Amino acid sequence: MRIVFILCTFNEMPAETELRDIRRAAILEILRERPVGRQTVLVELLRQKGIDATQSSVSRDLRQLGVAKLEQGYAPPEADAADDGTDQPAFGEFIRDIQAAGTNLTVIKTAIGAAQRVAVCLDRAGWSEIIGTVSGDDTIFVATGSGSEQRRLITRLREHTHS
Repeated sequence: MRIVFILCTFNEMPAETELRDIRRAAILEILRERPVGRQTVLVELLRQKGIDATQSSVSRDLRQLGVAKLEQGYAPPEADAADDGTDQPAFGEFIRDIQAAGTNLTVIKTAIGAAQRVAVCLDRAGWSEIIGTVSGDDTIFVATGSGSEQRRLITRLREHTHS
């Protein structure tokens, strides 16, 4: 009996994180090219690009990328700031309501599925009033350091939204 050992180096196959990053970049590329309304369609489009993916991995990727599910399909996150060079994040069309909850907590209601996307934009905006955000599906809690910072935040949000 002959035993054959096959030696493989770890460099021969991409690491799991590399595959995830490639898959996520492809997802964003697909969503920018065409509307996609179902995760199963997205999985098939990835396969056509030579990328194996499961519906569960695509679902996790969409969530972690801040992709929103809107009426017309999945929408990739906007750039960190508006293209006009201002520090205003591109989120105005998704905000439905803004309310103070105490002196340090602001509650933002968004379109269904858009809260994480808006929260990512707020986190990346670098607004000094914001200490942090927590988002669900259509609600964001924004913590501020004081009542005056909260008032500034609410004014700023209302200036840049359609609410």
